[in-house]
Amino acid sequence: MKVLITGASSGIGRDMARYLATQGHELILVARRKERLEELKEELNNVKVTVVSMDLSKESNVYKLYDRFKDDNIDFLINNAGFGLFGLFHETDLDTELKMIDLNIKCYHILTKLFLQDFVKRNYGYILNVCSSAGFMAGPRLNTYYATKNYITKLTMAINEELRQMDSNVVISALCPGPVSTEFNDVAHGKFSVKEANSQMVAKYAIDKTMERKMIIIPTFRMKLAIFGTRLIPYRLQLIIAYHIQKRKESKKAKK
Repeated sequence: MKVLITGASSGIGRDMARYLATQGHELILVARRKERLEELKEELNNVKVTVVSMDLSKESNVYKLYDRFKDDNIDFLINNAGFGLFGLFHETDLDTELKMIDLNIKCYHILTKLFLQDFVKRNYGYILNVCSSAGFMAGPRLNTYYATKNYITKLTMAINEELRQMDSNVVISALCPGPVSTEFNDVAHGKFSVKEANSQMVAKYAIDKTMERKMIIIPTFRMKLAIFGTRLIPYRLQLIIAYHIQKRKESKKAKK
């Protein structure tokens, strides 16, 4: 297969590339940090790797990325690029939040639609949107991030049902982990107050379950239980719990 991964320079995206390389798949790795991508390419020397240094928070770059590879018969699109921002909504930086919306929503939406159109025409292809357990909840103090993940999670679920009703061979899945040990904390200026899942485990589990046509992929039992619990807990209580969980996340900037 030929696999395109955004946000491939670190975290889950990087570990997905490593796992896919063990299976001999050709990789197209996209991220802002070219040096990180080149290092990963050198590491994955058993497969063909193309690296693309690009800021996908810029809409024009998203279209450029698609145009560059639309005729390359991509088999598997992994939308993984994204970031978060801790803080009270009236205090967080608006420009940063708008950039987050551009990356976490618009980039996913555009690439999903354009590649999905190609996949539907040939009745084959896989799309994995890296979402979050946040996609099932509202998140005081991590508000915009939660909202972006709600958008992508629900969009992915809706498309999945459309494809099922069409009896299509195209697969679209949403990865919805809880906290994962990545660089998310550094970018978002916070620290998770619960144990983080192993990124390598999450990456492998997500790829395997996508290939099994799983719609919602939740890697750990703890998060499966937590997400199931949201169906039973009133919204107000969910918000109170989420607020205090986020409040316990100490700012790394404040520590310095």
